[in-house]
Amino acid sequence: MDAEFLESTFAGNTVLRWITAAGIMMAGVIVLKILKTAGLRFLGRLARSTDNWADDLLLEALHRTCFLAYSAFALLAGMLVLDLEPSVESVVRRAGTVMLMLQTGIWMQGMVRGVINHTVDQHDDRRSSTMAAGFAFVARLIIWSVVGLLVLSALGVEVTAVIAGLGVGGIAVALAVQGILGNLFASLSMYFDRPFDIGDFIIVDDYMGTVDRIGLRTTRIRSLGGEQIVFANDDIVKSRVRNYARMEERRIVFSFGIEYNLPAEKVEKAAEIAREVIEGTPDTRFDRVHFKSYGDFSLDFEAVYYVLSPDYNVYMERRHAINMGIYRKFEEAGIPFAFPTSTVHLLGRVEIPGPMVPND
Repeated sequence: MDAEFLESTFAGNTVLRWITAAGIMMAGVIVLKILKTAGLRFLGRLARSTDNWADDLLLEALHRTCFLAYSAFALLAGMLVLDLEPSVESVVRRAGTVMLMLQTGIWMQGMVRGVINHTVDQHDDRRSSTMAAGFAFVARLIIWSVVGLLVLSALGVEVTAVIAGLGVGGIAVALAVQGILGNLFASLSMYFDRPFDIGDFIIVDDYMGTVDRIGLRTTRIRSLGGEQIVFANDDIVKSRVRNYARMEERRIVFSFGIEYNLPAEKVEKAAEIAREVIEGTPDTRFDRVHFKSYGDFSLDFEAVYYVLSPDYNVYMERRHAINMGIYRKFEEAGIPFAFPTSTVHLLGRVEIPGPMVPND
């Protein structure tokens, strides 16, 4: 190439300098691409050989390194050999800075997604997947809002006025979507506190059913009748929730009464029978049985036992077996159950008038 041509000037720099800058930029892109490939291989082997998920985050971020990063670094490196006008240099620097900021936003988004995916993999349920989608959306919104403000600042825009305007507008928007935000924060509280999971049988106030879905705004349960009941998450957080899926055993208290005219031996026998039947029933634990009180028409007993299963069908089967067992044993022992009766005692002689016969 002609030396005179190389020394010729274009835009304040010799052609040789422009060629050198272009070579640096191209070499920078190639070197960065090679480094990315080598880094992906190294981190891939490291991630497969360890249980630490931090290297997985680095691998995810490196996967998301795109042409923006190569271009920004190459552009800024190429500028070092050029003598540019201050205005041109300012534009180039701002362009490189904007590209780096956009790449940083992509990296942050990838790392947040990695953290969310790791959390979902740990819990491995539909609820975590549903909530993760909402968290990912909120995280992306925050990340790109911040990146957008930084980009505007790098381009010379006065972001203070923008932030102030967003603050006033944000207050108006917050008032308009107050209910939505309340449900959103309630869903976050429910996610971290986990008062129930999908598939749990719960009672909320006067409503009961199995949890079908937990979303960012509502929670849906399937009632015993088959219909779906939709609750706002904010209402659930403020309510008293009874979760039967967390139950390990059920405590049952029941009473029965026998007739007054039985001898003391049979009264004692009644308590023994109740105890024997409960202790002989599988999946139960006897607690106590007592002659509790003298009722209006019966001698009242109270028995307490536990069914060692949270399953409602098991609970009803054991309760049925115990009730039938006590009934049969009482029938064999000649111990009748009491039922409401009234006894009328007549004192003295009572004249019962005859029929009234009309006179002829």
